[in-house]
Amino acid sequence: MSFKNSLNVLGEALVPCSFDPLTGWFRDGCCETGPHDRGRHIVCAVMTDEFLAFSKACGNDLSTPVPQYSFPGLKAGDKWCVCLDRWREAYAAGKAPKVVLKATHQVALERVPLETFREYAA
Repeated sequence: MSFKNSLNVLGEALVPCSFDPLTGWFRDGCCETGPHDRGRHIVCAVMTDEFLAFSKACGNDLSTPVPQYSFPGLKAGDKWCVCLDRWREAYAAGKAPKVVLKATHQVALERVPLETFREYAA
């Protein structure tokens, strides 16, 4: 599946989220999804220390490097395709990171209104 055929939350062509660090379910830089992506890694978020701590407390440590998987560990300012439900949990807890609308997959609108994403636009 290619991001070139997908739309973002604005109804435009989906653009890449990050190549450094390389993100996305398919590790192609894009917040694309597919049938095996149960977490729906479709929200392009700009990492903050607060969100990274929240995610770690929820059981998903995104800040610690995992060299065997070529994962550098994330830091504040990095862009990363996060799971839709994790972003929603962070939002409910008042710890949601900013979102890159042009790089966030339109499927996210099934669970989060565009108005909410606009409030958190990077």
